[in-house]
Amino acid sequence: MHDPIDILAHYVSQARSVIAFTGAGISTPSGIPDFRSPNSGLWEGVDPLEVASIYGFRQNPAGFYRWVYPFARIALNAKPNPAHFALARLEALGKLKCVITQNIDMLHTRAGSKTVYELHGHMREATCISCFTVFPGEPILEQFLEDHLVPRCSKCGGVLKPNVILFGEQLPYRELQAAQAAARSADLMLIIGSSLEVAPASDLPLLALHNGAKLLIVNLETTMMDHQSSYVVHGNCAEILPALLDRLEKTV
Repeated sequence: MHDPIDILAHYVSQARSVIAFTGAGISTPSGIPDFRSPNSGLWEGVDPLEVASIYGFRQNPAGFYRWVYPFARIALNAKPNPAHFALARLEALGKLKCVITQNIDMLHTRAGSKTVYELHGHMREATCISCFTVFPGEPILEQFLEDHLVPRCSKCGGVLKPNVILFGEQLPYRELQAAQAAARSADLMLIIGSSLEVAPASDLPLLALHNGAKLLIVNLETTMMDHQSSYVVHGNCAEILPALLDRLEKTV
């Protein structure tokens, strides 16, 4: 068996509890830039602790919103790609228990995935940092993209913060607990498009591994866990995952 798709399909078909762990690489085919790539990453030319920490946000929310503007514009218009749809279909077929994602772009839910643990938050809501009122995020972002003004709470005038996790904030407790439980109970974790460099989210593959799970990695670049994985495919996940789905559907 030398075909990478056949090998991936073999591992998935033999597993009883498969979960997916996704990073920015699953969304780059949808036009969303990642955070680290030279010349295109969202950290290019900025200090993350200034523009994307909770301290920086409280001190200078306008700096955060200037930095996030291009990402928000792209993310609101982005569409799920074949990799997102393939994971949603695998869940519908009963072959995938859940998706654990580091992404805030909401493309997994837009693609139809039902059980998604968004470890770094999302943009479908925003919360006032003064009175903590929660608002739907999309109209707030659409208004911001139009007027470039820092969004304000309609109740108290406080600054609205998208429900994304900034540096210095804890990951959402319920999401993290559920993701850890899934990692402990899985016997196969499919890692897609993640550099595995951002802790504590990147600790979850180790947790799965230490509880007896096999790891499969689909990523353009090498990762620090390639050598601990049962199989690694370096390639475009928007091509590989639909091919994997097709192979698995023929066995149903």
